[in-house]
Amino acid sequence: MRLTEIMTELEEFCPKSFAMDWDNPGLQAGRADKEVSAVYLAVDATSDVIEDAARQKADLILTHHPLLFSGLKHVTDQDFIGKRVLRILQADMALYAMHTNFDVMGMAAEAAEELHLLNPDVLEVTYEDSISHEGLGRIGELPEHMTLRECAQYVKDVFRIPEVRVYGDPESPVVMTAILPGSGKDEVDAAIERGADVLITGDITHHVGLDAVEKGISLIDAGHYGVEKMFVPYMRDYLKREMPYLTVICAPEKEAFTVI
Repeated sequence: MRLTEIMTELEEFCPKSFAMDWDNPGLQAGRADKEVSAVYLAVDATSDVIEDAARQKADLILTHHPLLFSGLKHVTDQDFIGKRVLRILQADMALYAMHTNFDVMGMAAEAAEELHLLNPDVLEVTYEDSISHEGLGRIGELPEHMTLRECAQYVKDVFRIPEVRVYGDPESPVVMTAILPGSGKDEVDAAIERGADVLITGDITHHVGLDAVEKGISLIDAGHYGVEKMFVPYMRDYLKREMPYLTVICAPEKEAFTVI
């Protein structure tokens, strides 16, 4: 199957037009006319991921995060991005990213479903027409009443996360719950406006956490990777269902940091 055909199907599922203006989804490196029989799935195109994909003879690396966000002036082995681009090309692979367009069309809805949120709705609408509205995050009611502490444990269990950071009174009740996988510090006010008791997201800084509690909302920081790692099994199932003739290889789960 040619990469152009795969790209067409992926962009029907997650149109690039749904991505945020600052984003850069789509083909990052490689030949669009390349024949693809094996796809390697990962959240990030790290050096380890690229080497493992080459070792397993993948033709396409499909990631959530783009390797290239802004224009490059040079592609050489003298910088950490250029080295990876060159390695992908040397191994005759291609790299394709599905980022905020996947956040809008797949990630948020799947996260809400995993949490069994009742009556889920889009947290922040970024696209709307006469038929539907789409956007970032989801908001809905937890399947049962919980304290913030119990909700944090629920998040750990559902997403298989060893630890989370909690901002707010652990014994406070939470019902209305917003979730935005990845980095959601800019959506705190949107969650407050929608009446959320808690926002589950990642990359919460010290002052964002303090300010959120002062504004009356609790936060559960599940990490950037903690929830977004679902990209790999989600896309594995999608490819096996929609393109069963492809071999699908999944990168092992691995956080970017180690807690000591």
